[in-house]
Amino acid sequence: MKLFSPLYRRAMIWSRHPHAPWYLGGMSFAESSFFPVPPDVMLAPMCLANPLHAWRLAWLTTLTSVAGGLFGYAIGYFAIDAILPWLQESRYWPAYQTAVAWFGEWGFWAVFIAGFSPIPYKMFTIAAGALSMALFPFAIASIIGRGGRFFLVAGLMKWGGARMEEALHRYVDRLGWATVALVILVVLVYR
Repeated sequence: MKLFSPLYRRAMIWSRHPHAPWYLGGMSFAESSFFPVPPDVMLAPMCLANPLHAWRLAWLTTLTSVAGGLFGYAIGYFAIDAILPWLQESRYWPAYQTAVAWFGEWGFWAVFIAGFSPIPYKMFTIAAGALSMALFPFAIASIIGRGGRFFLVAGLMKWGGARMEEALHRYVDRLGWATVALVILVVLVYR
């Protein structure tokens, strides 16, 4: 099923828009606290479209993601009682429960792992606030985890250039479904 190809084509068109960095920053901020789509879907094509700006785009994504993470932390710290009923009914409840359990076991490293991996980082930002994690270690773990992830994406796209863009276009549906299968596997393993 060709679900990811049309999205990829649209992302490549948007990645060349003059306001694309603003959209990337907004999406990155929102994804860290409440938005479901990861910024990688914009960062990768933007780095492919503008390889000379890859590091700047990685910095932008990292900084706005960490700012969004701080907003998610504030949501957890100040409003967890208000959002808990909604959260329990949402599809994010298992991820939130995982975040709480991981904080009890790994603390700082839970934020780092969530920042780098495809695990919903937003649930970890909210859980960090709800559990009153120290803000400075939270911010450091977020910068390292998110920065590592986004600089890796930017570096791969910069290195791959036009050749990578063509290959991604050819295999994006397979890669997309493989990613979905991997996320499902991770969720099943951690349940």
